[in-house]
Amino acid sequence: MHETGLVRDLIRRIEQAAAAQKAVRVSGVRVWLGALSHLSAAHFREHFEYESRGSVAEGAALSITESDDPADPDAQHLRLESLDLEV
Repeated sequence: MHETGLVRDLIRRIEQAAAAQKAVRVSGVRVWLGALSHLSAAHFREHFEYESRGSVAEGAALSITESDDPADPDAQHLRLESLDLEV
């Protein structure tokens, strides 16, 4: 499933960023969803909650921006905008 792969990759990137900053927890995640990513904010939340279990991002507050521009070069992707880290 395309959505699962996108979210798993995002969790992997979050864990790498947290480790690089020696963070013990990720308390917030801000993401941008492309118009053709096949993810609504609600669908993303479900995937994120499932895929983040047991990771430093488990329970993180999500801030989600949804694009409605199918012509955007990143329309098929999701983008990690920022993280709130607890070190």
